[in-house]
Amino acid sequence: MAKTKTYIPKKEDLHQKWFLVDANGQVLGRLATKVASILRGKHKAIFTPHMDTGDGVVVINAEKIIVTGKKLKTKTYKRFSGYPGGLHTRTLEEMLKTKPEEVIVHAVKGMLPKGPLGRDTIKKLKVYAGDKHEQQAQKPEVMKI
Repeated sequence: MAKTKTYIPKKEDLHQKWFLVDANGQVLGRLATKVASILRGKHKAIFTPHMDTGDGVVVINAEKIIVTGKKLKTKTYKRFSGYPGGLHTRTLEEMLKTKPEEVIVHAVKGMLPKGPLGRDTIKKLKVYAGDKHEQQAQKPEVMKI
């Protein structure tokens, strides 16, 4: 019986593309799962779990995402400075007013692997609050989600 070899992509096999995603009217969690899947490369036939085979994603209109239920009032984001009394909490509503980009980055980052692979993967995500972005040189393809 002949053994079949598992295909492992080489550096020259990896071709990274960029996609443009409009977050206007999109539900936060559903958008984040699609973006995380593209960043990992799960949409490609050469996907390998231990390699960065994914593409880059530019998300525009981050301030216009929607959430279901009472999440605007109840969902909290926490930061801790390391000092006594240094716990800072903000609701999703406050975050969308001040830093809407961070909401999407936080949601996608939680869906990526932890460790060096995840840290390298999240660098391929660019999020902008408005409809202007700085990635024209990458020629991103518009992706409908």
